[in-house]
Amino acid sequence: MNLSVKIGDLVFKNPVIAASGTFGFGREFVNYMDPGILGGISGKGITPEPRIGNEPPRIAETPCGIINSVGLQNPGLEYYIKNEIPFLRKFNVVNIANVAGNTTEDYCYMVSRLSDEDVDAIELNVSCPNVKTGCLAFGSNDKELRGLLKEVRKNCKKPLFVKLTPNVSDIALMARICEDEGADAVSLINTILALAIDIKTRMPVLKNNFGGLSGPCIKPIALRMVSQVYNSVSIPVIGMGGITNHIDVLEFMMAGAAACMVGTANFIDVRATETIIEGLKTYMKENMIDDISTITGSLKFH
Repeated sequence: MNLSVKIGDLVFKNPVIAASGTFGFGREFVNYMDPGILGGISGKGITPEPRIGNEPPRIAETPCGIINSVGLQNPGLEYYIKNEIPFLRKFNVVNIANVAGNTTEDYCYMVSRLSDEDVDAIELNVSCPNVKTGCLAFGSNDKELRGLLKEVRKNCKKPLFVKLTPNVSDIALMARICEDEGADAVSLINTILALAIDIKTRMPVLKNNFGGLSGPCIKPIALRMVSQVYNSVSIPVIGMGGITNHIDVLEFMMAGAAACMVGTANFIDVRATETIIEGLKTYMKENMIDDISTITGSLKFH
């Protein structure tokens, strides 16, 4: 059985990728599972300078999901280059650097620096909903997104993925802009802007008021958007949003995903990705599927 998939010139040993922000840089998981079994790891979102993130509380549980407002806490670009890239290279996985910034100059600086470092691809985070500047401001406006990508592409020598937000009226349009401006793939969806309320205080649960909703509750929305984007662009689509088991991965691939990122499920079960990979193998064996990539885009509409 061939579990490998291709995204541009990159070969992933299987379609299961740890999503940014939920797997750290793999250090937190090495005592529980082997990160080397994954197809890829999208590291925690990196900014030019270290960030301490938003004030707590910054996580709120909801039925079938969580709302987070972590605020891109991270050690900064230089620390990532010096310490985390060498660590990630211990594992035979595709290493995806996830970057976020406040300005076009931030993004250009980071992709330029990382183009000369030992990473396999760069994922542009233009969709984080819980920071006050940058990110969502770019990803939710078609003109801003196009302008950003025009400049970033000039500075990026690595395969470029763009992580899209669902908080837009037409996600297919945003994906087409990414394709037009030279992105090698799009990944979707990031979290949905949400609110949790404490009825005792009559205030939001999160100190930052709003946050990003993730988990199984957003899966049907994510599937719909992945399908729409797959049928609108020719570049690969990486699907995510509420994936907890191999059945979810298969659904996303049928909808058009070439590979899938697993996020919130890692908080529930540190071995979630391992279980998903084994489930995919079993499904392929039981259904006599030789190549998992043949599942991508096989959804048939009525």
